[in-house]
Amino acid sequence: MRDLNSQTLLSGAGGCLRIDLAALADNYARLKQQAPHAVAGAVVKANAYGLGVIPVTQTLYAAGCREFFVALAHEAFDLRPHLPADARLYVLNGLSPGAEGPCAEQDIIPVLNSAGHITRWADQARAQGRPLPCALQVDTGMSRLGLSPDELDAFLAAPPQGLDIRLLMSHLACADEPDNPANGYQLKAMQRAMERLPNVPVSFANSGGIFLNADYHHDLIRPGIALYGGAPHDGQPNPMQPVARLDIAVTQTRTVPAGAHIGYGGTFIAEREMRLATLSAGYADGLPRALSNRGAAWFDGVRLPILGRVSMDSMIIDISALKPDALQAGSFVELIGPHQSIDDLARDAGTISYEILTQLGSRYFRHYIPVSS
Repeated sequence: MRDLNSQTLLSGAGGCLRIDLAALADNYARLKQQAPHAVAGAVVKANAYGLGVIPVTQTLYAAGCREFFVALAHEAFDLRPHLPADARLYVLNGLSPGAEGPCAEQDIIPVLNSAGHITRWADQARAQGRPLPCALQVDTGMSRLGLSPDELDAFLAAPPQGLDIRLLMSHLACADEPDNPANGYQLKAMQRAMERLPNVPVSFANSGGIFLNADYHHDLIRPGIALYGGAPHDGQPNPMQPVARLDIAVTQTRTVPAGAHIGYGGTFIAEREMRLATLSAGYADGLPRALSNRGAAWFDGVRLPILGRVSMDSMIIDISALKPDALQAGSFVELIGPHQSIDDLARDAGTISYEILTQLGSRYFRHYIPVSS
């Protein structure tokens, strides 16, 4: 730990973000065990939820994953050269205009979400004189992406030539709430769509859906946040291993008298003499401003509340509970780690773990813990 902190300081970074690739591989194995009759894919959009898409996909490929999902075509174009030929790469947001040729050339599989997507991909197949692989998404109740029931009727009434449909997909809107009746409604809608396309493999379960029951698993599961250590279900014990740890460097310590105004706007006023530490990270590093006067850091098992507003490049914590010499410039405190998970930090910020992970900035020193050989 000390050596890693020294490397962080020598790099000039304000914090160290550790990504445990062994925990990532373990999470992938756990998810496969949860749905033993399904193929396990991986959602690696948004730079693998902020943790680095290249090392993440390489680790998952070594663990047996062959089905990878990104959101945007440019993510697919960037990732494709780093994937072996037998890895399949899907674009969840579908076929953006102008991406038809590059997707076909690079063996990228678009998720067709609309009649326009279907028409353009069929046109590309005709131009190339060969069937092109795709996934077909139906909207089962989220009203975000996918064909409506009427659009699915129209597609099936006159299916265009040249579409090699690899997956029938939909997305659960409330799978993180296992008792939400919307899950059952969506499952029934998905089953109706499956009856219309009986010979097409089905992908329905996201992270939360994997932990509902086997009715949601079908042929291919698509975990996202659970791979990276986030809790699949709100308010329930988290079965996943933490993947990310974040430690932030102390820039300065000081003692302030009672009545001192702390941070921008003086939103916290010391009621007594207090000892403070200023940390070298703020909202520019993905630590939400909503943590102002709410969240905390940890050191040696002691919770250290955030005082005042989170600034762009710094934040202030109360270290009065520590021994006077416990922290100094160059010491590190925990923001995400054994005492505070990404879900804990998200709860303090009034958000979700997805936002915490995907916003972690580029200014941290990143250390990847490899899978043991």
